[in-house]
Amino acid sequence: MSLKCGIVGLPNVGKSTLFNAISSGKALAANYPFATKDPNVGMITVPDSRLDKLSELVNPQKVIPTTVEIVDIAGLIKGASKGEGLGNRFLANIREVDAIIHVVRCFEDGNVVHVDGNVDPERDKDTIDMELLLKDIETAEKRLDRLKKNAKAGEKSAVRAVETGQKILSHLEEEKPARTLALDDDEVALFNEMMLLTAKPILYVCNVDEDSVHEGNEFTERFKEKVKDEGAEVILISAGIEADIAELESKEERMEFLNDMGLEEPGVNKLIHAAYKLLNLITYFTAGEKEVRAWTVRKESKAPQAAGVIHSDFEKGFIRAEVIKYADYVSLGSENAVKEAGKLGIQGKEYIVEDGDIMHFLFNVKK
Repeated sequence: MSLKCGIVGLPNVGKSTLFNAISSGKALAANYPFATKDPNVGMITVPDSRLDKLSELVNPQKVIPTTVEIVDIAGLIKGASKGEGLGNRFLANIREVDAIIHVVRCFEDGNVVHVDGNVDPERDKDTIDMELLLKDIETAEKRLDRLKKNAKAGEKSAVRAVETGQKILSHLEEEKPARTLALDDDEVALFNEMMLLTAKPILYVCNVDEDSVHEGNEFTERFKEKVKDEGAEVILISAGIEADIAELESKEERMEFLNDMGLEEPGVNKLIHAAYKLLNLITYFTAGEKEVRAWTVRKESKAPQAAGVIHSDFEKGFIRAEVIKYADYVSLGSENAVKEAGKLGIQGKEYIVEDGDIMHFLFNVKK
């Protein structure tokens, strides 16, 4: 499933350092604006203790986790919506992602310059929000002009579309992101067609210093207060700590480092799980001697759609799905034990897949 999150923020807020820590990628991290000109893309493994537990029970030849695609997008400055800096490229890259991870700088460091001269995460957020809004207003205005011409030409459907287009434009002109606009069912299609940048779901990452990674600091408290009405998640991460963790070779070394820092898990794990949630995704598993594997589907997906993630033929020729709940598999210890206990469910085309389901699909494709 090719869904991806884009990491955005002003120059020098720690985006590329964080991206490198997440993906062990090779994005250039430098102390000057536009260190990242082209988007760096990484396939990020989604940590899942359930996959580890299943592999212990099954002892397969291979274990394959699921992934999320993360894109490190070039830093933005004021005027990007008019093409300043790398604005046009930046905004085009955002349009291609499904969700936004917005990194804001919440630490002081005289050795790391700030593009606006001082640290102010609230101002930084406003800068990016305004550039995205200005681009969305431009998009909405152009679309509304075309709709008005169609309405004058006598297209009945265009009259209602003009009303919807004006509703969207007015909301944006009030400096409100498109994602906060309430829509009627018949308005959603036009809204989606506009592909507005501020319609994308968003996650905020406060990049903090080592001492603030547990409780935050004055910057993070003010920032949380600013975004409290958005319904967006805010997480604290020290990109510097994550970079140090990424350099350690063994799991034992990483765990020792985390213990020394008083952390239960790397911050990037929190970020990846939050991104997964932001994309409205869940995981189901397949488990056999050859491989135990995690698969990604959207929430509310039906069994045939889940089968189609493995192969399109599975969806086309779907007959039924055998489903084991994760808790039952773990408590009983094997697939055979689950069957003997009568806990294996036989589900049809209308079954809604649940997070953690262990599934086996039966299908038949006529040649």
